[in-house]
Amino acid sequence: MLTSCYGKSIPQLLEDAYRNFPDKEALYDGKHRFTYREMEMISTEIASGLSLLGVKKGDRVAVTLPVWSEFVLIFFAIAKLGAILVPFNTRYREDEAEYVLNHSGAKIVFFPKEYDQVDHLSQIQSIKSRVETIEHIISVRFESDGMMSLEHLRELGRENEFQHAKIDVKEDVFAFVYTSGTTGKPKGAMLTHSSLVDINVSCSTAIETNHNDTILHLTPYFHIMGISAILRVLICQGKAVLMESFRAERALQLIDQEKITIHPGVPTNFILELNHPALKKYDLSSLRLALMGGAPCPVEIVKRVREELGCAVLVSYGMTETSPYLTYTSINDDDITQSETVGRALPNVKLKVVDEQRREVACGEVGELACHTIGIMKGYYKMPEQTKEVIDDEGWYYTGDFATKDEKGYIRIVGRKKDLIIRGGYNIYPGEIEEVFYTHPDVLEVSIVGVADSVLGEVSCAAIMLKPGRHVTEEELQSFIKPKVADYKHPDHIVIVNEFPKTPTGKVKKHELKDILINKKLVALR
Repeated sequence: MLTSCYGKSIPQLLEDAYRNFPDKEALYDGKHRFTYREMEMISTEIASGLSLLGVKKGDRVAVTLPVWSEFVLIFFAIAKLGAILVPFNTRYREDEAEYVLNHSGAKIVFFPKEYDQVDHLSQIQSIKSRVETIEHIISVRFESDGMMSLEHLRELGRENEFQHAKIDVKEDVFAFVYTSGTTGKPKGAMLTHSSLVDINVSCSTAIETNHNDTILHLTPYFHIMGISAILRVLICQGKAVLMESFRAERALQLIDQEKITIHPGVPTNFILELNHPALKKYDLSSLRLALMGGAPCPVEIVKRVREELGCAVLVSYGMTETSPYLTYTSINDDDITQSETVGRALPNVKLKVVDEQRREVACGEVGELACHTIGIMKGYYKMPEQTKEVIDDEGWYYTGDFATKDEKGYIRIVGRKKDLIIRGGYNIYPGEIEEVFYTHPDVLEVSIVGVADSVLGEVSCAAIMLKPGRHVTEEELQSFIKPKVADYKHPDHIVIVNEFPKTPTGKVKKHELKDILINKKLVALR
């Protein structure tokens, strides 16, 4: 059944699920439950209402919402119109949001009144006065004088006869997904219906999803992994359970209450659940699969997930520009393989490791990982030069990640090119050293960054968070690492921290961490 989804548009996925399981529960957001019939009907009402506002194929519709059912319904409405989704971070402040809305040429913006300590109402109203392309701003879960609400839009749509747009799945873009912008301004990756659907069919096939699966949604929907989560449920015609924000005990409670079978997440999610005192209070027997990605997972955690959550573990790897999946481990892989690699290429994905001249290197050698995939973006919107930097004439995308590939095709990510530390002429790959620290019984999380040094050019600093109730000195951690790696790889500084700055998906923001270490004088520059 899953492979029949190849080549379909996003609206067709919803149509198929509606036709096969009209009265099946498709979505639970903690308050409301929606069947596939209701999802089809409401998304059509929204699409119809948007068409009355003048939204047509190719127009950009921006959405900044939490993991709410409204996002999913708007998502499918945009797809039915052949319009382009522009999701953006609910934590963005005014300048950040204005950049995305202005750069994308958004015509419509859906937003909440206030969320995550951001006053979206005043922020979006202020931006609208400066971004000429914005014609309507639409409130979600609140009413405001003189402003259209989502409910009013639906009412308009009910009175209108709506025609679905004709979609060319390979050419028509469904979303501009903006990258994090760790270097320079965020870039809008143009992802087509085909790239998003087909790579998620490959992923869903690899993990053997089916219509009996209930999948936990906890990744923000403005992130590529959140978009993928929506598609994955439609591909298998299963059920999604939404978490507005992650809380370990609430996740455990939902697994028990809703009989969740697939639990995606970053290692931090699983670490918090495993260490929660209420873990054994809940029945987790419905779980069959933990899907991990976004950061390396300590082997101890892989083992504990299998034993204490009682499910298999799969590790994935990918990025926004590839829609996102490139690799998966196998259920049969041992704990070491799950922890130290990201698995092998998915079907319809080719991978190679190359040197600085983009020549393929031998097995086991470190180089940049490149991919040729059905999920690759059309390019960065309005950024042809940046597109040419990462996609060559033969369609290979260069990920910016350093990796090795073994004789069986397993990929080991060593670190980001921009995270490479060059200490006195020697290359240090942070991921390699971080993996060693994760074997220490008292270490909960570690991140290694390079800081400027007048003598060596750069030196390395390991920021380490300890498990609750554990006490280890920085000197003891130095003694632990020294016999395990070459001397030039020993961190020049080790700092014990209480928390890390993180993205909404749980990745450490290394550039912010570096600034914190320097600005708080935790690391002395020379």
